[in-house]
Amino acid sequence: MTSTYLNISDVICEKIELDFQSDSHPEALTIAFGTDKNFLLGCGVAVASVIISNPQHKFSFHIFTDEFSAQTRDDFSTLAKTYKIKITVYVIDGSELNGLPITKNWTKAIYYRFIIFDYFNEKCERVLYLDSDIVCQNPLDELIRLDLGDSIAAVVADESKEWWEKRASQLRCPAIKNGYFNSGVLLVNPGRWAEQEITKKALALLNDREVQEYISYPDQDILNILLAGDLLFLDVKYNTQFSLNYELKDNVSVPIKSETVFIHYIGPTKPWHAWGNYASSQPFMDAKKQSPWEGKKLLEPVTATQSRYAAKHFTRQKKYFLAMVCWAKYYLYKLK
Repeated sequence: MTSTYLNISDVICEKIELDFQSDSHPEALTIAFGTDKNFLLGCGVAVASVIISNPQHKFSFHIFTDEFSAQTRDDFSTLAKTYKIKITVYVIDGSELNGLPITKNWTKAIYYRFIIFDYFNEKCERVLYLDSDIVCQNPLDELIRLDLGDSIAAVVADESKEWWEKRASQLRCPAIKNGYFNSGVLLVNPGRWAEQEITKKALALLNDREVQEYISYPDQDILNILLAGDLLFLDVKYNTQFSLNYELKDNVSVPIKSETVFIHYIGPTKPWHAWGNYASSQPFMDAKKQSPWEGKKLLEPVTATQSRYAAKHFTRQKKYFLAMVCWAKYYLYKLK
């Protein structure tokens, strides 16, 4: 029997089961999300997109979050009831993660994936972890059939080999030259994860002041260091990254293809933001229209940074009045 590093019984404060399954067919895959309140809308639409693109499969969905309001519970319950699925929500106490590196864009929710993989040790053979800014637009048949072999995880490498070499040098890990991956899509064998004590090693490195000096993408860099050599690399269609802020440039190249399975909306502007209205965000809007969040307004800027981006995007979209309003909000936030 392998052990986990985090005391799961202390970390999980409440378990909420929204079970509207209509049959007892075996589940094709366990899918998990780690999120905070700011990404729950995206998480809900992500779940809906997986279901819509895979009507032939049965999944179990698991959401780990530190906040889950009554309204949010109603929305996710409606989602589960509409599509006759089971969603389990784990309200967690993330205090054990306090003190780990965070940024203005990344809260400690980026570390919830460690809780997830520890939790599923000895519960299932594979867990598909997805970031909450991901939309599924194709079937997962190949991923469901994938044999991980002895690998701890299957991931998607960033496309630039020059980037791999740069990260290998900065992270002092030569093996990363063979592939540096984005941590937004992780198909993990939780048993192998526990055997190698990945969570324990990760938290130790994240608490190391010297290591903190040379990492840039906290959870992602550490996972690349620890999993190098124990990975199976997937096609880019399983984690096609695109930032809506690229739309601010002329002649932007959108990598989303007809065969793309997971669209990953990286960067600070998300498709659920009112200023993120582009053709490239349409897959999110299509899934949103088939979810309980169909009538929910897109989110307005609530920080100086968001107001600045909103102003730039509205200018790009020739919505000049909205751009002026957002610039005014930006300066008001800066004065506070």
